[in-house]
Amino acid sequence: MLTATSNYDEALERFHRTGPEREGWLSNHGPMVVEALERLGHDERVHPWSDRYLRRLEELPGRVAPIDAAAWRDPLGDPVRTGDWITFFVEQSEQQPWQTLLTQWWPRLLPGIAAGATHGVIRVGHAVRALRASETEPRRHELAHALAYWAARWQPVPVLPGNGNQQTAAAVSRIPQVPHQEFGIRHRLAQLTNTPGWGDAVASLARPPESREVPAALNSLVDAVLAHYTRHGHGNATMLVHAATAPNAVANTLPSLPDSMWCRSFDAAWSASAAVLAAYSPKHSRRSPFTTATPDDVLEQAVRHGGEHVIKLADTALSAYERSGDGLALTAVETAIELDA
Repeated sequence: MLTATSNYDEALERFHRTGPEREGWLSNHGPMVVEALERLGHDERVHPWSDRYLRRLEELPGRVAPIDAAAWRDPLGDPVRTGDWITFFVEQSEQQPWQTLLTQWWPRLLPGIAAGATHGVIRVGHAVRALRASETEPRRHELAHALAYWAARWQPVPVLPGNGNQQTAAAVSRIPQVPHQEFGIRHRLAQLTNTPGWGDAVASLARPPESREVPAALNSLVDAVLAHYTRHGHGNATMLVHAATAPNAVANTLPSLPDSMWCRSFDAAWSASAAVLAAYSPKHSRRSPFTTATPDDVLEQAVRHGGEHVIKLADTALSAYERSGDGLALTAVETAIELDA
């Protein structure tokens, strides 16, 4: 097994001495951002960015009691057990191939895709993409830390498979706002089942009928949310980023999962994105000026800004632009920069 081979691997070893959250509920974005920086061709910025960000983080949480592999449901979603989950998954990652670990735990964790405001699945997506590029010990441990965070903050959203005929952009535009857009995400998501029109809007989507169509459907979802962000990002510039980065993380994970899990993964990604849109989209839209910048210019702007959500959105949006050529993906990044997401 390879040890650290890049600035990214070295940064992971530093971040693994810190916890997955700080100041209570704020997620540790470090491992996700440095993976994005490396993939975007800015490996030289990994350590300077990490040096600044590490000052904001906290130590690894303490342990309470070992996780019982046969009784894992009881501590699921208990943040007090975060340290126990980290120990458990690191040990598991040493005992089996990372693909086996992922395949075993993905369906267990998927119903709780809202964990940590979707940061659990997003961190897993970055970790899996990095492991496919190169399998090293820090990267295996990063997957362990990511799964542990997802397990500790496991939080379900109503997963409603689409059974309608709406294209993705139309379905996204139909998502209603929760009645009380205040306080944190848990308070907002708790309102979903009682939000008029919520279930019908989510169910209106035309679901991919076969697993082989799921990757394209996820891409379409990301594209639609990025376009939505250019008009509604002012509702909550930071939180609405996750409506795009969460399904992108699922898309990044799919190649390492059996295709029998793909349709369920799409349902969870769609429900999570729709939930975030309902929780934070404002009632009134405000169109951002369509950008004339090149992808390289937009990337440089994002890296210069340095915000964790801006860099992660740029990672998602630039991939979308490479695939579709739709300038709204780049406009979404400039919108996030303008709003200081």
